Amino acid sequence: MIGVLGGTGSVGRTAAERIAAWGLGELRIGGRNLDTARELARTLPAVAEAVRTDLNDPRELAAFCSGCRVVVNCAGPTYQVLDTVARAAFAAGADYIDIGGELVAKDALTSAGADLDGRTAVFSAGVMPGLSGLLPRLLADGRPLRRLDVYVGGAAVFTPLSAVDALLTRGPRFGEPMAAWRDGRIVPNALAPLRAVNLPGFPVPMYAWPYLTTEAQTLATGTGAHEVRGYNVFVSNRLPEALAEAWAETDGVDPDTLAPYAGGVVRASLLDRADFGAFYVMLFTARPHPGSAPGPTRVLLTAVDSYALSGVVMAIATRAVLGGDVPPGVHLAAEALDPDATAEVLGSDPLVKEFTVR
Repeated sequence: MIGVLGGTGSVGRTAAERIAAWGLGELRIGGRNLDTARELARTLPAVAEAVRTDLNDPRELAAFCSGCRVVVNCAGPTYQVLDTVARAAFAAGADYIDIGGELVAKDALTSAGADLDGRTAVFSAGVMPGLSGLLPRLLADGRPLRRLDVYVGGAAVFTPLSAVDALLTRGPRFGEPMAAWRDGRIVPNALAPLRAVNLPGFPVPMYAWPYLTTEAQTLATGTGAHEVRGYNVFVSNRLPEALAEAWAETDGVDPDTLAPYAGGVVRASLLDRADFGAFYVMLFTARPHPGSAPGPTRVLLTAVDSYALSGVVMAIATRAVLGGDVPPGVHLAAEALDPDATAEVLGSDPLVKEFTVR
């Protein structure tokens, strides 16, 4: 049994559809709206049942996890979930996959002495973080790079919950704005924003704001890259300004304090979509050292819906865990999944408009 929590949202629906289509097992669709969960279960090409589940109710959560081989959590927000569902899954003898979490959830699960008992957990199995730290590894296979650039973004609509999650991505466990990675260390204030810049794969001039994520730092050390530059890419200045306003007026770490600013982030994203349409692009470029082995220098992925694309990543992680390709322990998807196997799936998925490695 594969339990999909938050199965009625865009991420969960796509994950359930791919898991069912790949024949990975029977499904249990969990959500607060039982009718919607039942509707999805009826449409899946696999045996599926629907269960009303509120992950904030310990009894309902335990009942949902009972009997599952793996629990796939597509629900949020990350700042509330943290390691709660992972512990319930482990207690039921199930492995665990989460679209969010990052180092905060990973730390929470491991630092408090959770009994793993040979179980596997994979956090951040989405687009960013997730693919943003995984796909660049295709460029560094067997050769350290002189420079690696990461550009991720587009015109994607935020929900109120995802807006608060975005507002909370501050501090050393998430990354450092305007910084770059050089010679094995973080260099503060090394980069400036790029305004109205033309980037390959992006349909209009974009606004790229430097942000060296912890995922990018791990990528740098793991690939041996001399320099890494990471950018969050926006279609206008609306979203950066909405985020900056919240951070300037708060400490940036308390969800209750940030919640009133979520509406501004949501409105900015809706205006961007109205003006430019929906699109999402992931661009990674590599500059090899002179005389290094030949290999690809660009990975480009374009899609319309970043949420649904994250559902594909969740399904890929589910298949990897069920197939024994991820060892026991607590992992981040960018470090645990196989880049080549992931690229093969993405290249043929209908949600991906373009995927090139060259």
